[in-house]
Amino acid sequence: MKIELPGKVALVTGGTRGIGLEICQAFAAAGAKVALCARDGAKAEETAKQLGGGARGYACDVSIPAQVEAFAKAVDKDFGQIDVLVNNAGFTKDNLLFLLTEADWDSVVDTNLKGTFLMTKYAARGMIKRRWGRVINITSVVGLNGNKGQSNYSASKAGIIGFTKSVAKELASRNVLVNAVAPGFVETELTQSVTPEARKYFLDNIPLGRLGQSSEVAAAVLFLASDLASYITGQVLVVDGGMVM
Repeated sequence: MKIELPGKVALVTGGTRGIGLEICQAFAAAGAKVALCARDGAKAEETAKQLGGGARGYACDVSIPAQVEAFAKAVDKDFGQIDVLVNNAGFTKDNLLFLLTEADWDSVVDTNLKGTFLMTKYAARGMIKRRWGRVINITSVVGLNGNKGQSNYSASKAGIIGFTKSVAKELASRNVLVNAVAPGFVETELTQSVTPEARKYFLDNIPLGRLGQSSEVAAAVLFLASDLASYITGQVLVVDGGMVM
């Protein structure tokens, strides 16, 4: 069954590469109007042009409240509404605990967790008024299991899971569904640079015996954004080839 979302407006943060770009492409293919942001506004605009269909790109650092509020207002003005929010923006600064600086901790938590909070706070207001909306937060399997050298990243992703469940309870009465998608190890620029030894370790711990594809994560997001998932909220959909079970 092909999912179609004609007339819906999907806002995707961190939408210029990797999983975020694949999510934008999936929404565009489903007939939704796409608004995407990145810290590099020029790159966001270029990506939007490639998507076509009236997509628009914006510059926004999701860790800065004023930028997030301005971005959400601009999308609401340009498109008339925001139906689906995908909090995908995030990054890593890995190190072992005693080598991790406060700056490393703050930058990761501010972007990954605080950014999710800020975007949801501003973008969900219209959803509540219209009594229809979807918020989909991209977390990670390391938010469930942890990972050596990623205490800051794991904490931010675990925080997103708690945030998702709490906000799902708050917004359910307004028919705004809030869920999370937790990718495992996916073929991206980051995983392409890992050593053969590390790749073997990943594969040995994935029952399906392969890394995931960004398109498979995007498919999960598209499902949660559709009416096929109209009775699902507060859940974490793990897309990891069976690694966490």
